[in-house]
Amino acid sequence: MRVLARFMMSAMDANHFPAPTLPEIAFLGRSNVGKSSVINSLLGAKLAKTSSTPGRTRSINFFELRWAGKPQPELIFADLPGYGYAKISREISSQWPSFIEPYLHQRSTLALCLALVDVNVPPQDNDRQLLDFLNAAGRPFVIVGTKSDRLSGNQLRNSLQILGRDFPQAKILPFSAKSGAGKEELWQEIRAAVTH
Repeated sequence: MRVLARFMMSAMDANHFPAPTLPEIAFLGRSNVGKSSVINSLLGAKLAKTSSTPGRTRSINFFELRWAGKPQPELIFADLPGYGYAKISREISSQWPSFIEPYLHQRSTLALCLALVDVNVPPQDNDRQLLDFLNAAGRPFVIVGTKSDRLSGNQLRNSLQILGRDFPQAKILPFSAKSGAGKEELWQEIRAAVTH
């Protein structure tokens, strides 16, 4: 089904978030994990800005989605700032300013968190911190293994096994923005989360 999306707003303050009316899907991950590419791949349009410089997103960017042929918006994608890029800051806590924790802790319409992890590198400490944070906050999440097209079948299997060992309770989906692999499966997870 075709998705029509539009950029709604950027917010760097909890008071500026859109009114909590539609279910929201949050995209989280390290600065160079390919968040914008995943969002654009899901939308089939270049709405989220990709940059060769990691850490460009400093605010939460909200995108409103509706299905072609339906007049009303159905859900919102929230693109959160990346973490772990040394030039910005050393710690998630100092880097994720006061508006991100309230979003993840208190947002009543947050239906699912997509934790993006690059399958080409071993799990990083800040990825673990993010997943521990989401667990502690009681937020449902799916790990999206980005850039999966760069690995052979065996390498990808090994990489996913390592992730699975590190995060045994989590659902893990390999994804390639380049080839589109995993796109349908990820949409299934998103639809299941927003129709609950």
